[in-house]
Amino acid sequence: MPKKKSLTTRRVLALFLTYITLCVAGGVVSSILFVPGVMSVNSVVKSVVPSLRVDGIDFDVTALPQKSRLYASDGKTVIATFYAQNRTVVPLRRISQYMQQAMVAREDRRFFEHSGVDVQGVMRAFVQTFIKKSDMQGGSSLTQQYVKNVLMIKAREDNDPISEYHAAESTVARKLREMLIAIQMEKKYSKLEILQGYLNVAQFGSNNLYGVETAAKRYFNTTAADLNLVQAATIAAITKNPSRYDPSIEENQPESQKQRNIVLDLMLRQNFISQKEHDDAVATPIKSTLNIQHEVANVGCQAAGDAAFFCDYVTKKILNSREFGKTTVARQKLLNEGGLDIYTTMDITANTTAMNTARSTIPVNDPSGFEVSIAAIKPGTGEVLGFGSNRIYDATDAARSDPTHTAINYAVDERDGGGLGWQIGSTWKPINLVAWMLAGKSINQPVRTNTFYNNTEFSCARYKGIGRWSVRNSDGGTVNPETPLMGLVHSHNTIQAAMGAQLKLCAVAEAAKTLGYHNSPIGQEDVFSKNSLNPPMVIGAVQASPLTMANIYATLGANGVQCDPIAIKRVIDKNGRRLRVPSANCHQAIPKKIAQTVAYAINQGVAQPSGVAHAAQLAGGRKTFAKTGTNEQYYMTTAGFVPNKISAFVAIGNAEVQKSFNNMRINGVYRSAWYGVYIATPAWKKFMDDYLKAANVPIDNEYGKPDSKYMAGGKMPSLTPQMRQEDYVAQQRKRDEDARRQAAQDQAQAQANQGAASTDPATGGSSVTGDGRTSTSSGSTYGNTDGTGDTSSDDN
Repeated sequence: MPKKKSLTTRRVLALFLTYITLCVAGGVVSSILFVPGVMSVNSVVKSVVPSLRVDGIDFDVTALPQKSRLYASDGKTVIATFYAQNRTVVPLRRISQYMQQAMVAREDRRFFEHSGVDVQGVMRAFVQTFIKKSDMQGGSSLTQQYVKNVLMIKAREDNDPISEYHAAESTVARKLREMLIAIQMEKKYSKLEILQGYLNVAQFGSNNLYGVETAAKRYFNTTAADLNLVQAATIAAITKNPSRYDPSIEENQPESQKQRNIVLDLMLRQNFISQKEHDDAVATPIKSTLNIQHEVANVGCQAAGDAAFFCDYVTKKILNSREFGKTTVARQKLLNEGGLDIYTTMDITANTTAMNTARSTIPVNDPSGFEVSIAAIKPGTGEVLGFGSNRIYDATDAARSDPTHTAINYAVDERDGGGLGWQIGSTWKPINLVAWMLAGKSINQPVRTNTFYNNTEFSCARYKGIGRWSVRNSDGGTVNPETPLMGLVHSHNTIQAAMGAQLKLCAVAEAAKTLGYHNSPIGQEDVFSKNSLNPPMVIGAVQASPLTMANIYATLGANGVQCDPIAIKRVIDKNGRRLRVPSANCHQAIPKKIAQTVAYAINQGVAQPSGVAHAAQLAGGRKTFAKTGTNEQYYMTTAGFVPNKISAFVAIGNAEVQKSFNNMRINGVYRSAWYGVYIATPAWKKFMDDYLKAANVPIDNEYGKPDSKYMAGGKMPSLTPQMRQEDYVAQQRKRDEDARRQAAQDQAQAQANQGAASTDPATGGSSVTGDGRTSTSSGSTYGNTDGTGDTSSDDN
């Protein structure tokens, strides 16, 4: 820290004359004549202007940092608060008379008499400091203290510890600077305006607590307007030593009561209160008056509980959006100091239900370690309703050593604080159906399928295929021919490959983009990037966030209206102005008839007992639109919607690295092979049923009527009688056994071929490995990494 200069007799005399001149004359220019040796004061004087901007600092009493609040969609429930200083600014008319009087009595009893500098106080301080040689004494007026606080705030904002030190150091130079600015302030502002500023800027506690409104809430669970005499005196007493006199700390309470009584004595002497009021207040034990609200000390998403992941998503959106500032630094400052009221789209019921579902599906401490991630959005609006995770939100360093804690929201894109995305498997397949109909084709027209395709068949302007792709259904082989409709109902892979070959890969990618699809990894978001633009894209070998997929299904559940996900409805700044927020950009992305027909096809996968999503049927006979997915043995997914009400996506797996489900015990249940229908689908169904019941969403089964144009070429499939549950379970067990047998055959074949891929001899091809990333291999294989070149992304 800067070294203080020693004071000579001549210098002391000059300073004393300066004090008197400032106090009596209130002049700035004349003071300079007496202190030519104090260089810092000269520079300050030159910059004192009527606007009260000194060294770039705004002393306007309305320009204080204020905390921002994040609200749920009900507009009342506070999710989180953000602040550099915990402060809520209120006008003087909303501060009780007792509080105003207590502060004047405590800090500056001649406040309404002087012109910014208290002459008597200055002379007393001079005698104590220079004659009796005590430590540097205060003598500061309330106006000077306001100046000091603002200077310190500015230094903290600028991360300037040297300026912060100078703003608080006990030196004559600092006192003179405060005097000069205080005198100018009183020429511009009224006494009441300055008092208002001080009551909002002063520190009233040890826990980063500023302003009387925040103090009133903290200590008494009331407002500054409703503070009574005892409460006001208690708060006024804190400013002399915020750490020592903070009454929320139990060991401080005896001293806090003593200081409160001193304030009451001062108020009596200055005729602010009567003797009886004084005596009654002094006789009141401080402990009996307190109603400590500990939660006000919580700040940011770390303190948001089950809403923490949603909170984190909102903050990332603010920091990434130019609507809130030109730079990330400016946006962060606005969030922490701008006094914003941020009204979000978070539906408390949806978010709570998602969190409960995730943790009941796979408990936080389950030995399997698999993650559950849920995203929910409202069709036709883009409004994100909530997130679910079986992880505990933790942005501290402790999360590095505890796998159950994380600040990563695996339900969103990497850019928004998420991971690299999930391989979504068969939940992609409705996108192929959209591309098919956009090309004018019927989903009821038989299509020839195969288990091998030349990648050149998928070539288009932005993809040039080489090599061959081997693809099969999870039960082995193919169904030839097969309609796109029944291919979706049974979630077959080979029909998806056949459709992709007919349409060409660019048409499928363009349809996905139209619906709102993008990849999760930063720098590879475009669906046309090499990370996704490969033939296995048509069976879900891509990396997407649950929110992105929930939003695609929302488009299908809103008659083809596509919206960008939004988490912020409106933002009001501290001056009551409404700020611009990111738009959902809702628009008609695909024709209504196509959306209705795809919805019909998705529903058939649930309504038909042989459909792979049959177990997703929602309660109460509600028409159900859901699609299951299993990407190899690593990821399980389910997506679906209730038209115009809610769309949700569930993903289960290890979001960081691939980890097989096979032969795993999950939440107490062991299976040699797992499919989405076993765990992701029940999780989706539980979330939807619980939310729909809690939100009292009425049943409306009118949605999902196919257009005859897209059903031409075959008969409408009739619904078979409802399959008994035991028959369904038996069928699923047979699928498991078939899958295990096929896996054993594949392994034996791979060993016989010494690991050689069963593809053509082309080299240097693009290969999508099990994690969906693009790499270079000796053959053009996709999906499995066992060397067979097969892909059995999912059927279940």
